[in-house]
Amino acid sequence: MIEHETLVQALKTVIDPELNVNVVDLGLVYSIQAGEDHADVEMTLTSPACPMGPEILRNAVAALEKVEGVAKANVKLVMSPPWTPDRMSDDARDELGMY
Repeated sequence: MIEHETLVQALKTVIDPELNVNVVDLGLVYSIQAGEDHADVEMTLTSPACPMGPEILRNAVAALEKVEGVAKANVKLVMSPPWTPDRMSDDARDELGMY
């Protein structure tokens, strides 16, 4: 079975190019499910009109499929609940200067 924390670490390599912060610390990842040979992720964007959305989703799939044991990554874009800055980690707030 694929370890949940391994998938989290893989997603931490996916950077939002506009904010230069990883998608996990930004609070964009809503759920991660690991199967026998696949990973299912639900995530959102900081804005429904985010121009970097397709790139972020492609990068998330690529990062997950680099994990040993993951043959297929399914990343689903969801907009509910809407993202808010309250979802960010303290590390992300520090990086963005939001105190």
